[in-house]
Amino acid sequence: METKKRKKRKAFVDEKFCVACGSCVKVCPMSAIQVYNGIMAKVNLEKCVGCGKCAKECPASVITVKEELYILSEEVKVNEKEMV
Repeated sequence: METKKRKKRKAFVDEKFCVACGSCVKVCPMSAIQVYNGIMAKVNLEKCVGCGKCAKECPASVITVKEELYILSEEVKVNEKEMV
């Protein structure tokens, strides 16, 4: 049986330092980010495709895109590597 591996990139916001400016919301092509209560941005990981546009646009530099390696369809996290 051949083991299939798949990598997924996802954006993550450091909520402690997010200034809720909304810059990330404007550039996200998948509408995966929303600002909640005017306090912080949150990423919907189901919608996020990991393109990195939000991380590049963030003036506070609090968004990172991480790549995670998954095996088969069980999606067991094997390795995590910070990309941006």
